Amino acid sequence: MSSENDPLAQIKVSFFLECDDLLEALQDGLQAIDCARPDAEAINVIFRAVHSIKGGAGAFDLVQLVGFAHHFETVLDDLRSEKLTLNDDVLKILFRASDCLSDLVRTSRNGRDLENDKVDPISADLAALSSGPEFEDEDIGFFEAMPLGLEVETTRQPNRYTISFSPFIELFTSANEPLFLIRALDDLGDCSVVCVQDRLPLLSDLNSKEFTLSWRITIETDLELQNVLEVFEFVQGLCHLHYLDEESPQASPTTQGSTTPNQPALPNPAAPTAATPPKTTVRVDLDRVDKLVNLVGELVINHAMVSQSIADAGVPANSPVMVGLEEFMQLTRDLQDSVMMIRAQPVKSLFQRMGRIVRESASAVDKDVRLVTDGGTTEMDKTVIERLMDPLTHMIRNSVDHGLESPEERLAAGKPKEGTITLSATHKSGRVHIEIKDDGSGINRQKVQARAIENALIPADADLTESEIDNLLFYPGFSTADKVSQLSGRGVGMDVVKTAIQGLGGRISVTSQAGVGTTFSVSLPLTLAVVDGMIITVSDQIMVIPLSSIEETLILGPKNLRDLTPDTPIIQLRDQFIPLIDLGAIFGLSAPKDSYEDCVALLIGDEDNETVALIVDEILDQRQVVIKGLKNSYSSHSGIAAATILGDGKIALILDPTDIASSTRTTSKPALEKAS
Repeated sequence: MSSENDPLAQIKVSFFLECDDLLEALQDGLQAIDCARPDAEAINVIFRAVHSIKGGAGAFDLVQLVGFAHHFETVLDDLRSEKLTLNDDVLKILFRASDCLSDLVRTSRNGRDLENDKVDPISADLAALSSGPEFEDEDIGFFEAMPLGLEVETTRQPNRYTISFSPFIELFTSANEPLFLIRALDDLGDCSVVCVQDRLPLLSDLNSKEFTLSWRITIETDLELQNVLEVFEFVQGLCHLHYLDEESPQASPTTQGSTTPNQPALPNPAAPTAATPPKTTVRVDLDRVDKLVNLVGELVINHAMVSQSIADAGVPANSPVMVGLEEFMQLTRDLQDSVMMIRAQPVKSLFQRMGRIVRESASAVDKDVRLVTDGGTTEMDKTVIERLMDPLTHMIRNSVDHGLESPEERLAAGKPKEGTITLSATHKSGRVHIEIKDDGSGINRQKVQARAIENALIPADADLTESEIDNLLFYPGFSTADKVSQLSGRGVGMDVVKTAIQGLGGRISVTSQAGVGTTFSVSLPLTLAVVDGMIITVSDQIMVIPLSSIEETLILGPKNLRDLTPDTPIIQLRDQFIPLIDLGAIFGLSAPKDSYEDCVALLIGDEDNETVALIVDEILDQRQVVIKGLKNSYSSHSGIAAATILGDGKIALILDPTDIASSTRTTSKPALEKAS
């Protein structure tokens, strides 16, 4: 039977997809823990994640993963019961255990075991913390079942409860296993278990998407009902659960979350909504979503072509055809927005992976480093997130290795021994802005300039500003490392990062303050598919400027224009002096104009909140355009981000106005300072 038609194989795929979510919840819980004030709920979140992974792994005989998760789970249970006190050393072991668990899930997904030398040391650390019994391998196959129709006699305890447990199929696809829940109940006392088969269908009517077995469990224990029901805490919403306290003379079966008449209301961890199946989600292969995005892009192009044809035919604006075309445009936009929402994902998963990079990098250079994240819910295109992994990893390692001082140097400077790296993301002007900030010593500009002169990157007598020195870090092959280490010194520097960011249609900049720290700022597009653009002409060439980057449009008059120097024309607007950039001149399409009076200007803001005015010949339209990359066909050019196909089939360049603004800012700054 092929894997596509094998229900067990499909469930296994679902289990590993579920593991991704569980590992993410695990990281969230660890990052939320404060050793000074331990949060019981955060520890419970971590415990539930590890417990669920262990349960699902046991269903598929993943012995190595189950064994490690058992050690991890036991330590977490000791923390929950306060047998173990949480401190910084324990938290570090938990983070390392989380990394190892992630590796085990990855290798198990690929059908392999993780090397023992990577698992055993962390298992030993967990065992040293744990007060629980050693884990013994068991036969925990997926089809191992409880005895059918067999009731086990037990010794009566003070409290006797009967629980009817009926799983939904979603319980299995979310990496849970009834066997482990029943075993957990058995650990609380003496259990009598009967498998109820009254809903079992004929073999010819068997449906792999339905589960018809249930169990009636009688448990005798000295625990209260509330403590017994905690076993089902991890499967809330995934089962029918009825329970009965047989010591109560008026007791009767009740639905999950309620109590018998003589019982006080109990805070049942299994929610009342468990009687109905949970809201389901659909997991779709990313290739299928990509194909849908491409089709939507072609639909946008087709709409533009139809619009162009109708306009060329002279159809009146109020005709039924034009009205229908407007409705078509709105439907296309709604469809495009919906598809992009499917592709959009929070950057939290990327930020969590950076936590591991920080821990491993800090260990490699013997530094104490803490990662602080902010804005993890900020969403952007999944493709952008995936391609951002490598450059962000490089910047994080750079901050750990070069940005932060050694513990001794930090203490001598009056700083905490532990360095801090802050990773944040925000939405701004239709783009995503990510910052990597450290509280280290800042860029050693004297060393940077000396190394640049040594490598013949700049003349020995070069008079550079602080910003220009900082940007030397992005020169190909530039490095200030004095020796090769595990993290740096091999000549693969920030130029690789800059190239990768530019390949995503983004920009990167750096700022630094001596003794305070360094910040790398990355600006990226929300999507690589479709953008709202303003269609303009420059020297008879049609171009597109993203609408999100345009702050204002105006027609220049004599009162706006100022002529300070021949090379730096500026305009004055509301007591602000703004550099003026002639797009035709900078692209070599035309000579600079003698006068800019009556010209159309687009005001553009850059990342530093500075504004420039782009001179264009005419504004033609405002519409959605499909982004077509130029990377594989043409060399990169400053100020050009991509291209698109217009309604008449012609190619138009999509400009990067912020890049244009940034590249001209340094030459215009002296004139502006003089003007002010």
